[in-house]
Amino acid sequence: MCLIMKKRVFVSFDYERDRYYKYLLQAWDANPDFDFEFYDMSSGEIQTNDISRVKAALSTKIKQADYTLVIVGKDANKLHKDSSYIGYRNWQNFEIARSKAYGNRLVAVKLDYQYDSPEELLGSGASWAYSFSRDAILHALNNA
Repeated sequence: MCLIMKKRVFVSFDYERDRYYKYLLQAWDANPDFDFEFYDMSSGEIQTNDISRVKAALSTKIKQADYTLVIVGKDANKLHKDSSYIGYRNWQNFEIARSKAYGNRLVAVKLDYQYDSPEELLGSGASWAYSFSRDAILHALNNA
């Protein structure tokens, strides 16, 4: 009997603009006719404005994952109003920095080639998916 282990993946994305893509990943995983499997280690919406609590919740989820899949949308490198408290330009940069610190394999997919990548992703050795498609993302995950 061959036991296939699902990849434990934390998905880094802009909740306001790009959550649809996260939901699409979850739908691919749930569809038994679609060859895409992963354990989504991302946190749900965190119901607090306390930045230290958000950091702790995200860090816990990132540490439980082996991979971090970064969805690079329009605002992936946009300066967040609380960047000085976050310690990075925005939450995605924080998540990538934590992922690197915990040794997660990084995978990135740009939703549009013109979008700026998060600063923390640059020079990180991430595996890239060049389109938001099942095949491209699987290929990048398997090569990370």
